[in-house]
Amino acid sequence: MHDRLREIEARLARALDERLRPAVHTILAPLTVEVWHVPPADDGRVGEPVPFAAARDAAYRPCRVGERWGPAWGTSWFRLSGHVPAGPGPIEAVLDLGWTRAVPGFQAEGLVHEAGGRIVKGLNPRNDWVPASPGEAEWYVEAAANPTVLTGFRPTDLGDRLTTSAEPLYTLARADLCRRATEVADLVSDLEVLDGLRRSLPDDHRSREILYAIEAALDAVDASDPADVAGAAALARAELGGVLGTPAAPGGHTISAVGHAHIDSAWLWPVRETVRKVARTVANVVHLMDTDDSLVYAMSSAQQWAWLESAYPELFARVKRYVEQGRFVPTGGMWVESDTNLVGGEAMARQFVVGKRWFAEHLGIEPREVWLPDSFGYTAALPQIVAQAGMRWFLTQKISWNTTNPFPHHTFWWEGIDGTRVFTHFPPVDTYNAELTGAELAHSAANFREKGGASRALLPFGYGDGGGGPTREMLARARRTEDLAGSPRVRVEAPSAFFEAAEAEYADRAPVWVGELYLEIHRGTYTSQAAMKDGNRRCEHLLREAELWSATAAVRGLLDYPYDELRSAWETVLLHQFHDILPGSSIAWVHREARTTYARGVADLEEIIERALDALAGDGDDEVAYNASPVELDAVPALAADATPVVEERSLRALVPEEARDEPSRRARNHLENDELLVTLDADGVIRSIVDKRHDREVIPPGGAANLLELHPDHPNRWDAWDLDEHHRHTVTRLSDADDVRTDGDAIVVVRSFGRSRVAQRVALRGDRVEIDTEVDWHEREKVLKLAVDCDVHTDHASYETQFGHVVRPTHVNTSWDAARFEVCAHRWVLVAERGYGVALANRTTYGHDVTRHPRPGAGTYSRIRASLLRAPRFPDPGTDQGRHTFRHAIVPGAGVAEAAGAGYALNLPLRRRRGHPVEPLVRVEGGTAYVEAVKLAEDGSGDVIVRLYEPLGARSRLRVIAGFESSGAEVVDLLERPLESDDWDGSEISLRPFQIVTLRFTR
Repeated sequence: MHDRLREIEARLARALDERLRPAVHTILAPLTVEVWHVPPADDGRVGEPVPFAAARDAAYRPCRVGERWGPAWGTSWFRLSGHVPAGPGPIEAVLDLGWTRAVPGFQAEGLVHEAGGRIVKGLNPRNDWVPASPGEAEWYVEAAANPTVLTGFRPTDLGDRLTTSAEPLYTLARADLCRRATEVADLVSDLEVLDGLRRSLPDDHRSREILYAIEAALDAVDASDPADVAGAAALARAELGGVLGTPAAPGGHTISAVGHAHIDSAWLWPVRETVRKVARTVANVVHLMDTDDSLVYAMSSAQQWAWLESAYPELFARVKRYVEQGRFVPTGGMWVESDTNLVGGEAMARQFVVGKRWFAEHLGIEPREVWLPDSFGYTAALPQIVAQAGMRWFLTQKISWNTTNPFPHHTFWWEGIDGTRVFTHFPPVDTYNAELTGAELAHSAANFREKGGASRALLPFGYGDGGGGPTREMLARARRTEDLAGSPRVRVEAPSAFFEAAEAEYADRAPVWVGELYLEIHRGTYTSQAAMKDGNRRCEHLLREAELWSATAAVRGLLDYPYDELRSAWETVLLHQFHDILPGSSIAWVHREARTTYARGVADLEEIIERALDALAGDGDDEVAYNASPVELDAVPALAADATPVVEERSLRALVPEEARDEPSRRARNHLENDELLVTLDADGVIRSIVDKRHDREVIPPGGAANLLELHPDHPNRWDAWDLDEHHRHTVTRLSDADDVRTDGDAIVVVRSFGRSRVAQRVALRGDRVEIDTEVDWHEREKVLKLAVDCDVHTDHASYETQFGHVVRPTHVNTSWDAARFEVCAHRWVLVAERGYGVALANRTTYGHDVTRHPRPGAGTYSRIRASLLRAPRFPDPGTDQGRHTFRHAIVPGAGVAEAAGAGYALNLPLRRRRGHPVEPLVRVEGGTAYVEAVKLAEDGSGDVIVRLYEPLGARSRLRVIAGFESSGAEVVDLLERPLESDDWDGSEISLRPFQIVTLRFTR
């Protein structure tokens, strides 16, 4: 039997490749082709895209099949024309822009326009046809030469238009008018589905009957005229009708198939190219919906919808008609499919606020499912944020990429740090770009970990990232597997239909996963492209200040609240939190533009802040310190003349003039001291002792260090910018030798050089903290730089700030789950503590950390906190992180969570001093513990004041929230500022559970 099986398999494969698939299209005539290449920009580089009107009126020249076109990132417009004859069967233009058929996207793409400008559909490697009507035809194809080589994941200069070559990448390979044999296409689908199903089955009766039916169908084809495959197709299909018509047995695995095309908002292409990718894919989907009423398609990211509306209004209008029918489904509710590890708490909330507001205003839709198939792990704070945004369900697929521990569930309740649970699903098909093949359907059923308790799974199908989305071939497979014996039942439907059915079936029995969804890969994204992290962190905190001071000034009647400016700033920041921009895993072009955008955003937000502070200060003559931190003075805003002074920003390199860098080192004093701390440095400027006078305690263990820089080789096994593999820790170089150590006022400055790089550190005392400013002129390749702080603290866990609270992670490696967390994300602080004493490391711009336990001389253990400062991967950006970077950290002895948080806020929200009138805080919090995360005016323009606060310690708290302005009352609202039922608020006092977020709306 096995010989016969292999014979039929080989026979089928050859028949499909050589006889059947080629017979789907019969060439009628070649098309006439003309081309116009968009000319280079003024700087001589590749030109940027032009609108259709400009391309239509351009000077075209004749072009032939076989002609090369398209330098990387260039655009060429092809004008195609020909006479479409009448006759039986559909006529289609079939084109090949020079694709590599092995992958469905990641290369050249096209968008087809009619002569009048109306968009027809996209062109992609596996979606290469255009419908034609009888008569004279003319199309304009905007062809984008996106470089295929980037998918090789090797260093290349093609990742930026400023460094790419002018050599053409593609060759026009085909431009024909063809007649499509629908019966042959149907036969191909029949055979593909049955062959895929048969391969997934054991050698049983069902498998054998399918095999024999396939053999009979091939016999029917062979018995026909070799030149008339179309004529034989009906006979061959008749041989398959019986096995295709056998219904599935009751019960079994049911798949909700959702049309989808995952489109990264930037990655191996710039943001401007994403706008065009969205249009091409949407055009394909709309055309498919026009011709097949079975398709239901889900598209996430309000930003991508907004691009479509502004850049392609006619196409957007066509989409809206299908939105109204429930077939083109907005999903996700977020502005973009963002990273969730690095994004700050308020920004994480705004992803939903801004995204859902756009969907409501422009489409009248409120998505209920979070759609994040590809982000790099998921913060434990997310369930509460999701619920407070009015979302009901959560979907991802990325955790299937875990390299150590397979995740134990596919459908479950996910519980966050505050106890909120959200119904969650991981599609067991293990991809978000499925094709509805037999292998995929079988894998979904076999892999599903809730078998026996649940029977439903979701499957997103469609080619993403430039592949063009779902195809007619995929829908053909869906129809054949809707009720087919041996196969899961496939239903094409919206995500909400799946979630409603799955929740009804399984909600009361589903297991619970508590805490973060840690992705055991892509740990390097906490550190890659340090400028992204710095720009994001600065903009998040400037937005806090801009809203706070603008709201204060507006409520006092001193200026108008800058709604439009703030909304625009938020949209820009939220876009750059996309999961390949902020994590640092995009091409050089993306990060070059992002750095410029962040700089512009910082300047714009500073202008808004200064405008508000000018209005608040007026012409007064008092010395006023404006403090936006919720910790320092326990009020927002807190205004006082005696607050902690602002640390002056300055270049550390300027502390060591060029002419002095070759001089012998000048010895600095070896210690720093104030009323709280005594810090001792060795001759090379490494901190060897920190005595906490208040607690009569040495912070650093014997032989330890506190500002030690450590350098590791960084050669990930697979994904350069994404991954930081465990083996990087096997080799370390401790940068303890100094070029120069000198005293600078109340600080000690240390300069070191290593490789081709140079670093300057400034160590100073600020009250109960040791502040370390680090400036690095970084020119290493494939290395990672870390800042280490040894703490004489015996503990087996550490606390890390996350959005609206903190998480506790083991520092031991008892289990494989613990060992896999060798690099983790923290926001503004990390804390290690034993009973009665802790030490925190706060930061201004770093996210990647590791905390380890080590034997202490004598007995016991000590803890080492390390912050990852810089990496230097070579792909996708070969120049990653090259150049100058600044970091600020604070070591906080004797710290608990409150002290750690206070240091974190202080580093990120420095005081602003000016002369003016004292101003009463807009809102005060008294009693209990809560941090105010945002103070702003309501999104609806009513002038109501929105106050968002949270409990930070993980403890219950009762407190008063006092408005410093006339108000007719306040109510608890959700993140979208809508009334929310709550028994915790009585109009003046509120009770908070651990890590609870509460948003109050004060009516004016």
